[in-house]
Amino acid sequence: MEIFSQFLDIVLHLDQHLTLLVAQYGPWAYGILFLIVFMETGFVVTPFLPGDSLLFVAGAVAAAGDMDLGWLMATLVTAALCGDNVNYWFGRFLGPRVFRHEGSRWLKRENLERTHAFMERHGPKAIVMARFVPLVRTFVPFVCGLGRLTYARFLGFSILGALLWVGLLVPAGYFFGSLAWVKSNLTLVILGIIFISLLPGLIEFWRRQARA
Repeated sequence: MEIFSQFLDIVLHLDQHLTLLVAQYGPWAYGILFLIVFMETGFVVTPFLPGDSLLFVAGAVAAAGDMDLGWLMATLVTAALCGDNVNYWFGRFLGPRVFRHEGSRWLKRENLERTHAFMERHGPKAIVMARFVPLVRTFVPFVCGLGRLTYARFLGFSILGALLWVGLLVPAGYFFGSLAWVKSNLTLVILGIIFISLLPGLIEFWRRQARA
């Protein structure tokens, strides 16, 4: 419970913690941000790490002069792409081994082929859209690899998704994070960003409940 409360404090007061991080570690703060975004994107076991809110707050910290905007955006785009690729290749490596057991009712090669066909039709669109949805953006690259989506297509849309994600949220923090109202109500802004990013998943859940 104490670990959870500490994590919640970090999420809700990202500006204070990130400012302190930059003050303590200087240029190494870019590496720490790289690691957080890389893990949130690249490992299916760490989807709980901050993503959208972290990018917005990092932009606000850059606006205060504590970080360079260009280096920050380049670092975060690179981290997102590296995470996507690790997740994709892990799924692609694991896929054939998971689906080779012909005796299983669900783990059949036919299911893998169906997943591949589905991702070929819908995967690229899902990659870009998932960038803005917490949890989902962690699992989509893995599923793309598992479904053996053509790597060239995956990489192209992964680059597009990363550029849009970082290119929208970091500048938003940079230009709006310095406003007096935003600075004095940043916790509410962070909660709003989290809620908006979770909204598509909540809507889909409600739709499924209504159809049940």
